[in-house]
Amino acid sequence: MGVVEIAERPMPAVEASGLGRSFGAIRAVDAIDLRVEQGEFFAFLGPNGAGKTTTIQMLCTLRRPSEGSALVNGFDVVSQGPLVRSSIGIVFQESTLDDYLTAEQNLRYHCLIYHVPKDEREERIDDVLGLVELRERRRDSVRTFSGGMKRRLEVARALLHEPAVLFLDEPTTGLDPQTRRYLWEHLTRLRDEISLTLFLTTHYLAEAEEADRVAVIDHGRIIAEGTPSELRDASGSESLEDAFVALTGGDMRREEASSRERIASARRGRPRL
Repeated sequence: MGVVEIAERPMPAVEASGLGRSFGAIRAVDAIDLRVEQGEFFAFLGPNGAGKTTTIQMLCTLRRPSEGSALVNGFDVVSQGPLVRSSIGIVFQESTLDDYLTAEQNLRYHCLIYHVPKDEREERIDDVLGLVELRERRRDSVRTFSGGMKRRLEVARALLHEPAVLFLDEPTTGLDPQTRRYLWEHLTRLRDEISLTLFLTTHYLAEAEEADRVAVIDHGRIIAEGTPSELRDASGSESLEDAFVALTGGDMRREEASSRERIASARRGRPRL
């Protein structure tokens, strides 16, 4: 009888076990388990104050977990922080571009921070500007850009060092619906053109509907996980919004301001890379 070879399951892009974070007596993230496969578009769905941003900060090494563990691209977020950071790209909720520099200068500065080889910088800058259709504005000051153009430039910057995972923390907040849709057309095309895992935090239901898989987080806990259609079916709902309301008893559009304020008051200082 021959030996049966069992194929190993590919290493996940993101894996967390019992991951938690407390701010004093406040548990912002409560012992969550996550697994995101390579090449997957994964959406973290929840209202403001639910724990989405704190989770992504831990996965990106911006905050140290209070408990549990997490691996990103096989690297431990606590003991191998530099390796995690070199393998990921991040687009924050708030812009971190230097408005007084040109698009090209912003990208060159990123190349220096991430040690992109000198002989590859110009080609990579040209490539990512082409991906987001900003080549013609490369020498223009960023302060002349629209909100949508700035977001596209931030995506380009996040891709410069060729990350395996792109983290997007509510990237379309503040954008009008048309610009939001245009940005997602770019992101979808990028995912098709290059090997890339997308990890999105959002409270926009239309964005989560496009994901391969969705995890619903509320009060720091993952309360449901599956494809958008699985979540709808499990809750007997016709839309993802109805599914969310059925699962949480809350309105997705209602911001949990009191929870957010309690957590914010417990934090000290802005997280840094």
